[in-house]
Amino acid sequence: MKLEIRNLCVDIEGRRVLNGIDLAVGEGETHVIMGPNGSGKSTLAKAIMGHPRTKVVKGDILVDGKSIKGMSTDKRAKLGLFMQFQNPVEVEGVGFINFLHSAKQATGSSADMKGFMTELKGNISSLKMSEDFIGRHLNQGFSGGEMKKAEILQMAVLKPRIAILDEPDSGLDIDAVKVVSTKINAISKESGTGLLIITHYNRILEYINADHVHVMVGGKIVASGGRDLAERLEKEGYEHYMK
Repeated sequence: MKLEIRNLCVDIEGRRVLNGIDLAVGEGETHVIMGPNGSGKSTLAKAIMGHPRTKVVKGDILVDGKSIKGMSTDKRAKLGLFMQFQNPVEVEGVGFINFLHSAKQATGSSADMKGFMTELKGNISSLKMSEDFIGRHLNQGFSGGEMKKAEILQMAVLKPRIAILDEPDSGLDIDAVKVVSTKINAISKESGTGLLIITHYNRILEYINADHVHVMVGGKIVASGGRDLAERLEKEGYEHYMK
């Protein structure tokens, strides 16, 4: 799968947020987007997944050369796109495991419940999560760290072709960042998942090898490079790019 963003301009409630984004992410590639608050990073993630608040006013979003602009979010997910939310919603009354099993079946998987639970428990163990998750409702009462691990658990089970991870390291302590990063690496290696990671900090890149690092300011990608660019941002900040 190849995800392409071409000259993408997006409004939210009449305000221009993205101002001509060009980006391409292929399976097995890792792209990282960094930038100051309000630069449009999360809006880009939402626009790719078809969030109803995002209005594409120019440009296109393509999967394997075909536009998905008019496609609903669930259909985009069935193509193999996945998004880990920065702030997942708590859903009372919906069992976490039932939700995840239904999502797995919606992708066309025919795994029975026994096989699903075996796979699930293995992923729970590798993320150093408690098996108490099995009996809980979706995100209800989860700590910030538990929510992030639960999102990566979903990614591990669903095995998307392209995963958009919106600040997967926020709310995590040092040990949890390492655990989550190791799991993200494993999923990408085993499933060939392409990664588009949004982050404010260089620390997650101590564990995840980025093929490309992009700087987003004012709704545009203003610079691209390798890991050295992220290291430079950590030292110098974004002031140079905001002038």
